[in-house]
Amino acid sequence: MKILVCISHVPDTTSKINFVNNDTEFDTNGVQYVINPNDEFGLTKAIVLKEQNGAHVTVVNVGGADAEATLRKALAIGADEAIRVNIQPKDGLFVAKQLANVVKQAGYDLIIAGTESIDYNGGMVPGMLAGLLGFNFINACIGIEISGTEATTIREIDGGKETATSSLPLVIAGKKGLVEEKDLRIPNMRGIMTARTKALNVIEPSVDENATSSIKFEKPPAKSAVKLISADNLDELINLLHNEAKVI
Repeated sequence: MKILVCISHVPDTTSKINFVNNDTEFDTNGVQYVINPNDEFGLTKAIVLKEQNGAHVTVVNVGGADAEATLRKALAIGADEAIRVNIQPKDGLFVAKQLANVVKQAGYDLIIAGTESIDYNGGMVPGMLAGLLGFNFINACIGIEISGTEATTIREIDGGKETATSSLPLVIAGKKGLVEEKDLRIPNMRGIMTARTKALNVIEPSVDENATSSIKFEKPPAKSAVKLISADNLDELINLLHNEAKVI
């Protein structure tokens, strides 16, 4: 079985976010990048399936050379090889088309992507990828087991969970729950050293143009200062909630 795990190269949640060029571009100076958390759960599940079924795991990223450190970390965690599509992503459809081209060239049985990335939170790439490939698709997937050419999946739905079966090939949009957080793999020294010898293939993108472009970025408004009201001054509290906060 061949598994492809889609990896987003995203800013760490502790990074300070700023914009440059009249707020039209993200400022990358001083920003630490990591594997997108949803993708990390998917990667760990792929490694578990590899251990159970003897699968071959490939990780893929659409991005520039700066993403190679993130791909090397994925290799150190246990992936067998990596692919980088050599272009900066601009929109979800463009990324999905690049990933679909990778899948068509190599013929993967299972494609695991995160439900969304923590930078743009679009949540669109996995579904569009499945549509472009004509593969079955499971969204919000929190569990998957493989038996032969059939997958049994669990996904979150409103008010509960749904168990479904699907034949391979299959695209899943995974999230926390695919594995327990305590089971996430951390690269050890042996994995880091081995990752240096694993293949990281750089391929050029297809000719499809971006369908959208970013016009401007802006930060959410700063939170106002906290006002402390004496516990015995209920009239003032009600006045502020009604006339200033306008919540009652």
